[in-house]
Amino acid sequence: MLALGSSVPSELTAEGDDLYWLRLRPEQGGRYSLYRRKRDGLVTEVLGREFNVRTRVHEYGGGSYRAYGSTVFFSNFKDQRVYCKESRASPRPITEEGLRYADYVVDERRRRLIGVSEDHRAPAGLPTNTLASINLDGTPSRTLVQGNDFYSSPRLDPQGSMLAWLTWNFPNMPWDGTELWVAKIGRDGALRSRRRVAGGKAESIFQPVWSPEGRLYFISDRSGWWNLYRWVDGNVEAVHAKKADFGRPQWSLRLSTYAFQSEERINCTYAQNGIWHLAALDTGTGALAPIKVPFTEMGHIGVRSGRAVFLGGSPAEPMSVVELDPFGRTWKVLYRPDVPKPGPGNLSTPTHISFPTSGRRKAYAFFYGPTNSDYSAPRGERPPLMVVSHGGPTSATTTLLNPEIQAWTSRGFAVADVNYGGSTGYGREYRRRLNGQWGIVDVDDCVNAASYLARTGKVDGKRLVIRGGSAGGYTTLCALTFRNVFRAGASYFGVGDVEGLAKDTHKFESRYLDSLIGPYPDRKDIYRERSPIHHVDRLSCPVIFFQGLEDAVVPPKQAEAMVESLRNRGVPVAYIPFEGEQHGFRKAGTIKRAFRAELYFYSKVLGFKPADEVEPVEIQNLT
Repeated sequence: MLALGSSVPSELTAEGDDLYWLRLRPEQGGRYSLYRRKRDGLVTEVLGREFNVRTRVHEYGGGSYRAYGSTVFFSNFKDQRVYCKESRASPRPITEEGLRYADYVVDERRRRLIGVSEDHRAPAGLPTNTLASINLDGTPSRTLVQGNDFYSSPRLDPQGSMLAWLTWNFPNMPWDGTELWVAKIGRDGALRSRRRVAGGKAESIFQPVWSPEGRLYFISDRSGWWNLYRWVDGNVEAVHAKKADFGRPQWSLRLSTYAFQSEERINCTYAQNGIWHLAALDTGTGALAPIKVPFTEMGHIGVRSGRAVFLGGSPAEPMSVVELDPFGRTWKVLYRPDVPKPGPGNLSTPTHISFPTSGRRKAYAFFYGPTNSDYSAPRGERPPLMVVSHGGPTSATTTLLNPEIQAWTSRGFAVADVNYGGSTGYGREYRRRLNGQWGIVDVDDCVNAASYLARTGKVDGKRLVIRGGSAGGYTTLCALTFRNVFRAGASYFGVGDVEGLAKDTHKFESRYLDSLIGPYPDRKDIYRERSPIHHVDRLSCPVIFFQGLEDAVVPPKQAEAMVESLRNRGVPVAYIPFEGEQHGFRKAGTIKRAFRAELYFYSKVLGFKPADEVEPVEIQNLT
């Protein structure tokens, strides 16, 4: 169940009467397969197993394919070339190696694609990002916009005569500050009369969309919340003001939180207190009408034949393809992935909690109690608590059915999935709490979540563990190093040396730490102060590390340096590397092995016998 739990739809798009989406296949080596659902309900795979639809632009990808009529354009993971698949013909490459593309749109009038390009052909230095056209006949691509560090979201107006796009520069990340630009497309295909519409260093713009009649809409956080705006006669005006986030952080490309059903109606989603909601927005009056659906996590919303389509899931259901009727009264699931899930008696459902934290502020988490219909704890015994620190760190955890959490709650653990300061879905001010405070605010919030749950009697305060991946792995290691609260922890491809990360990571995040910690090398002192690798003398509890050996975001040497230091100091430590895995595990064997190893590790530290038959893990220095 755990291995197949990530095998759910993603990157949903509508083309004519057909729907397309990607689905991760852990049992096929972590391959992303492209699916199509026709109007009659027939669902088929579009490509053979030799193709893996995944782009590595910004390393996190997104916008990996584009369907147009009976043709599909897609990025193939192995060589990162864009391929054209026409009807029943075999896919053919239309770009050269060394260039990555993502988030492309079809410029039918000029027989080309327009997308984000990332040039990796130089032997050294950072890749170059541009907006470029891809000629469908396979002739060399053409640069349309260049000069800035990053680009995203190229969007053509309905007539194909105007192009809108987003851009930003170091040290900003797209949730810090972006600019929205528009330009006319000349007869030669070049861009003319470029103009900045909105945005700047302190305003984050998200998802530009042209209305059916050619008005430009977008999401901005200028009010403190990601709300909807439009560009009319050279002026920007608010469409609807609400203390809710209609946008998401652009960790991946081609995210979609709203879509036009008509010129007068927008189907949109927004987040409040970590829960996503669906609504219809009247573009004339600005009135927002909630639509009642049982989904608490939604995304990749689009329109097909006048009906809204989106990916929706809940604490009890995995992400599925959903269709809404034109009036927003009824909905139906068009495709539910055939992944196993716990039965009602074994399903732990989350409760949104707020708790006091440092600075007399509040932070938030989802709390899951241990649940198993076949077992109960001895009377009076409180469960051990697993605190989960999500990645990003500018991201958020949700209530979506998470087999990983259910694996722990079904074995007797309570889980606190923390949306620490810096998480999205709670407004810009909450998101900016982490600026200059990474390794402090996030750690305080995770520690205070555990203390609150122990103090209120929900968990055993003497059996607290913490785990996290990527940036969450850094929070985990900081909590274990600089606090004395947790008995043990697990770091999945986590950061132990933020100075090393500032020197050695991919372009997209290479200046991210400027805002989270401070400019490097000017504030090298803070980097060393907040790096667990320089304070291993303060870390005395057992830690297990998991690492993909092809990880370009957090290189393996981060984990290996921590493991070596702890081993030499006599601290109990275990290390499990995985060949063929990058940043985030995608293979079924890896996912199963990692869970069982972590379970075994906690059983030895906390002193219980696992119900599962698990392969032992070598834990050095454990007596």
